[in-house]
Amino acid sequence: MHDAASGTNVHQLSNTTQRRMRADATRRRSIRISTAVLAIAAAIIVAVAPSSAQLEPQAPALFRGRTDLVSVGVTVAGKKQRLVTDLNISDFAVYEDGKPQQIFAFASGAEVGPPLHIGVLLDISGSQGLDLPFTQTAVIRFLTALPDVVDVTFIDFASVVRSAVYRQDDFPRLVRRVRDLTAGGETSLYDAIGLYLDGASEQDGRKVMVLYTDGGDTHSSLSYKKLMTLLKLSDATVYTIGALEQQPQMAQLMQRALLSDIASATGGTAFFPSNVKDLDKIYEQVLGEVRAQYTIGYVSSNEKMDGAWRKVEIKVNRSDIKGLRVRARKGYYAPSKP
Repeated sequence: MHDAASGTNVHQLSNTTQRRMRADATRRRSIRISTAVLAIAAAIIVAVAPSSAQLEPQAPALFRGRTDLVSVGVTVAGKKQRLVTDLNISDFAVYEDGKPQQIFAFASGAEVGPPLHIGVLLDISGSQGLDLPFTQTAVIRFLTALPDVVDVTFIDFASVVRSAVYRQDDFPRLVRRVRDLTAGGETSLYDAIGLYLDGASEQDGRKVMVLYTDGGDTHSSLSYKKLMTLLKLSDATVYTIGALEQQPQMAQLMQRALLSDIASATGGTAFFPSNVKDLDKIYEQVLGEVRAQYTIGYVSSNEKMDGAWRKVEIKVNRSDIKGLRVRARKGYYAPSKP
């Protein structure tokens, strides 16, 4: 349903929609096999340095002709969670089900890479009443500070879920929409994430979703179990922000675990501000994560089309730097035969 006054689409996830989302997702790799490799190849740095998991280089022309590229977003942190941004292709090795894979394409956050699509999800349920002005201001600052993006999918959710996609020249309209939001209703958290993942599955390039909520789901038709399946089937990196300080202690522990699991399933991370007034700092950290993310592309040596889960492991080969922690998606589902 379209809301002409706000220019947004209002959604309720029906059982039919959920079945379509699952059916569509099973026909795609969770770490996307891009059908737009030609566009990505023109932007990503193509350079291969041999290592234990990087075989002989391939010519750029061959890369441009591939339609089965597996693209993985990778974040590397050192001591005290400081992001490492100066690595190059020879520092990485990729393994799929324990077997070394050849890296065909590489880009760091500081370089021109695949087109970037951002999703921003904002909880505007009734419990947000007093804090909404702070969250609105923080979200607007985050949106205006984003690096070059193709578009932003903005979703606000309470009892209903509203979404719209804004290109860069539409940002003033997006800012007005955020400023005009009011709080009220239940929390359709899972439905909001599911709706975003459904739309993101049609996008080619790099996808990042940022979620803000102050509590647990109370209204979704999509279950947590089904949501986690959709996250594994998606190639978006998810960052969650949970302002849970007003929740009872037991509820806080449960919601922290839930939001951490949602982010971890995609190679993202979760943030938990101690006060809603800390949101500006948290969004700055998220922005730093987006800018520091590497994109690695490879073509699987496993040619079977069996729909099976394939475990992916990214390693950093830098003996001079101790204590590095790599965050990336844990795997993907192989394509199935038509």
